Amino acid sequence: MTTLRLVLGDQLSTTLSSLDDCADGDVILMCEVMEEATYVRHHPKKIAFLFSAMRHFAQELVEKGYRVVYVSLDDPENTGSLKGEVSRILHRERAKRIVITEPGEYRLLKDFESWHTELGVPVDIRPDTRFLCGISEFSQWAEGRKQLRMEYFYRVMRKKYNILIDENGEPTGGQWNFDKENRKSPPRGLFSPRRISHAKDEITRNVLSLVKERFSNHFGHLEPFHYAINREQALIELDHFITKLLPHFGDYQDCMVSGEPYLYHSLISSYLNAGLLLPLEICRQAEAAYLSGHVPLNAAEGFIRQILGWREYVRGVYWLHMPEYGEMNYFNACEPLPDFYWTADTKMTCVREAVCHTRDHAYSHHIQRLMVTGNFALLAGLDVRQVQEWYLAVYSDAYEWVEMPNTLGMALFGDGGIMGSKPYAASGKYINKMSNFCTRCAYDVNDMTGPRACPFNALYWDFMARNEAKLRPNHRLPYVYATWDKFSPEKKQAIREKAQSILRDMRDNAL
Repeated sequence: MTTLRLVLGDQLSTTLSSLDDCADGDVILMCEVMEEATYVRHHPKKIAFLFSAMRHFAQELVEKGYRVVYVSLDDPENTGSLKGEVSRILHRERAKRIVITEPGEYRLLKDFESWHTELGVPVDIRPDTRFLCGISEFSQWAEGRKQLRMEYFYRVMRKKYNILIDENGEPTGGQWNFDKENRKSPPRGLFSPRRISHAKDEITRNVLSLVKERFSNHFGHLEPFHYAINREQALIELDHFITKLLPHFGDYQDCMVSGEPYLYHSLISSYLNAGLLLPLEICRQAEAAYLSGHVPLNAAEGFIRQILGWREYVRGVYWLHMPEYGEMNYFNACEPLPDFYWTADTKMTCVREAVCHTRDHAYSHHIQRLMVTGNFALLAGLDVRQVQEWYLAVYSDAYEWVEMPNTLGMALFGDGGIMGSKPYAASGKYINKMSNFCTRCAYDVNDMTGPRACPFNALYWDFMARNEAKLRPNHRLPYVYATWDKFSPEKKQAIREKAQSILRDMRDNAL
């Protein structure tokens, strides 16, 4: 009996559960479909990376003896959708069963669950065992908890995998979290070390030509294209990060520097989220680098926390609360996304830098995403759906399971506190502390209401004022409102009026 085994573009791992019992005669289907490339207008670099990585993975499977049917985007018989291609190949190969590893997006899971009825064969949807915490395991951890704080989940995961745990079962270094040591401001002259650019073989060159032809109207620059496109190259990226960059990552992970999109960040999230790298092997290498004395503890722990803690946590939150999570909008934010998120045409240096990095690289590191583009969206009350769609479209590591909680929950506080204990709202002071952007900006970070005042300043206090009923009771914001209460009525009015002026300029593309 022939089984059709579907492998998705973010499932490029030979350890995939859907391949576990693959038998002679079974067919592995991989397909590039327009529906998945355009349900949001993905960055051309993201599409090119995935198509090239998929083609190389298919080649790897064939070399290992698997029977693979690969449907390219320009195949004249391509129906343009996953279901259409599964149906077509299912009947062509006379397969009697479909096996799939669970997808990373709720919409795909619902679609897959309907295939048994629509296609008339059994559909076996298996857990994605590449993650370190299963969906049901996270649900059990969350049961009965009033607050789902990542820090406590992270400790459970550290113990489960015995990572940075001493012989007494305690955290290495005597504490679980060294985040306070990872917030240094950027020193003068901080720059990104030279990064790897991988040679492009015929497969990648063909993909780049295809993407240039079909997706040139999508936001973002396709070239230069430096991505790793197979596991061998992804492992080179990982080794380069561990040996050359991780020693300095902890100190400067929150820094932002003009013209420097990468600094000491790993650039491996795209490879991890597509399956070319696995989370446990990454964490083990970072731990080994610390144990050998090559990397300080704050750097190793901070990096491991992102993968073993945060990444697994956001996935758990996503599946625990979907589909209701996608409908949340705690502040009823509905302001249309301004054009500068696509054009970078703004006098705000910080926003312009973040959008330009995104446009050029399909990448912007986590502080730029959270505290610049995300922070502005929060303060200005931008429409949560439009903001989520932007984040999902423009980054090469973005999939809904990781994008939605990070954007809706963490950046926008749109879930009302499921993800975070307070909004990550900040005035220009934070950006000035953690970057050199403000020294090159048309706006004055030290001014609140003048003609050159930094827009983040008045918008910050306006956000706190207009959402006071929801935020004043928050146990982490008493000092914020104590400061607001000290402002004179005249100062409050001037701030609120300035904020409205900023929003008008934003709508008129004059900010």
